Amino acid sequence: MSANILLFKCALLIYLAATVLYLGDILFRRVQLGKAARWVLIGGFVVHSAVLVGRFIAAGHTPVTNLHESLSFSAWTLVGIYLLFDARYKLAVIGAFITPLALILMFFGGATFTGVGEIDPILRSWWFPVHVLLAFLGNAMFTLAFAVSVMYLLQERMLKNKKLSGLFYRLPALSTLDEINYRCLTFGFPLMTMGIITGAVWANSAWGGYWRWDPKETWALITWFLYAALLHGRLTAGWRGRRAAIFSIIGFLCLLFSYLGVNFLLPTEHDFK
Repeated sequence: MSANILLFKCALLIYLAATVLYLGDILFRRVQLGKAARWVLIGGFVVHSAVLVGRFIAAGHTPVTNLHESLSFSAWTLVGIYLLFDARYKLAVIGAFITPLALILMFFGGATFTGVGEIDPILRSWWFPVHVLLAFLGNAMFTLAFAVSVMYLLQERMLKNKKLSGLFYRLPALSTLDEINYRCLTFGFPLMTMGIITGAVWANSAWGGYWRWDPKETWALITWFLYAALLHGRLTAGWRGRRAAIFSIIGFLCLLFSYLGVNFLLPTEHDFK
């Protein structure tokens, strides 16, 4: 077993431990479990970073050229973005929604593991790492927005039905969830925009055209318009709370289809090799 595979499995197990601790924090309402989960997750992120560095050294390119690498990189950016927000808000309960998502990405990333191989010469461009880093960071922001939107709707429903379960007392205030949702949007939308622009510049250098209406490009544009509408609504029409949460969930589902669904259901030049 290579060192990189071993490190990947270690990162997967550490993320699993963090997930269990975060869920234990919610179920048993033990603050100590949430604090422990934070440090375990940081440890997992460090190990995962070593995995990506090792893969980069072995391959000689940004490790996002196949399904395994893409899922692994997605999990890494998601955990990294969550840890940045956690440093500001100190809300362990959000980790209970984020770490299972990262764990799922890592699990399927492990299930689709492939060795390092030659890449398409088109990918040997410095635009490639810039484009994918911006795009994946934007995706991570919107995934976090999706998680807090689900939390918002859960809490709102419990308040409306006057059925306050144990989860209710662990969830942040609705105003805090809405604030995090808005911050994710204000950071994620520029990242997505720059990701699309750098992707267009890269496409021009690779295929001789900025936009080819490839299904991947088309769905990325549809997703961009959805988030643009949400940002416009929040800035000009005062969209807040439930409406913003529902729109964030719809945007995320569209994003998920753009990221994975297109590759499996539609012919695209951006397929996983």
